[in-house]
Parts: sequence; C-alpha cells; structure tokens
Amino acid sequence: MDVNATGMFDIVREMAGLIENLGGGSIVNIGSMQGLFGPDFSLYEGTALDSPPDYHFHKGGMIALTKYLARKLGPKNIRVNCVSPGGLYAGQDEIFVEKYNNKVPLGRMAGHDDIKGVVVFLASQASGYITGENILMDGGLHA
Repeated sequence: MDVNATGMFDIVREMAGLIENLGGGSIVNIGSMQGLFGPDFSLYEGTALDSPPDYHFHKGGMIALTKYLARKLGPKNIRVNCVSPGGLYAGQDEIFVEKYNNKVPLGRMAGHDDIKGVVVFLASQASGYITGENILMDGGLHA
C-alpha cells in the first residue's frame, strides 16, 4: 500500500503542479490485466508461483485512480491514462510460461519492449483527446 497507493498519490500530487505550470501534459500509469480480471489459477499449477490478492487490489485501484485523476486534472490540461500489460515475461517458471503461451493468441508473453509504443503514444500529442482510458495489452488473452 505504501508504494502502490500512497506512493502514487504523492507522485501525482507533486507532478500535477509541475505539469500544470508547463501548460499541461500527460500522465501514464502502469496497471495490469490483473486489475481487470481474476487469475487463471490453472497457470500456476505445478509451479511455485501464485497470484496474490493484494496485487489485484492495487492494480484495480490504479485503474480507478486513473479515471478519477482524468476528471480531476483534465480542466488543468493534464491527460491521465493507464496501460495494463498482461503476461510480461520476467523469468517465470518454464511450466508457467508454456501454459501461458498456449492460452495467448499471439503465442508468447510480452517483452519489456512491447509496452514502449503504447506509453509513447499516450504520452504524446498523438493521443491528445484521450484521457481516463486503460489500454489492455495482453496479446489477445482476453479477446
């Protein structure tokens, strides 16, 4: 809670004033598909991995906070959006990775570079009329 909730409030409070003084801008939060959907526990069977409930709670809150801040900061010309990646590869157990890849239409987990394009888009004027949105980036898992 200190990092995922209080930390976000503190950062936004400090940055919103700076962004407003610059004439506006964009805040891009990083959520997770876990903030939108319950876990598929079958992915964890046969591994030491689990999907703790607090992570879902924090990331769901991030998405709700994004929408709140979009309304609150919009009049100050500050757009607030969120990217919710799913299946970001971080050296997980091979059994988990194989099971996950079999469920995803793109057949793989996301790499760290996969998120960059969405973040750049949301941070740029190319998305100048988008605020309060959450973009799910999950390789089609929830299509």
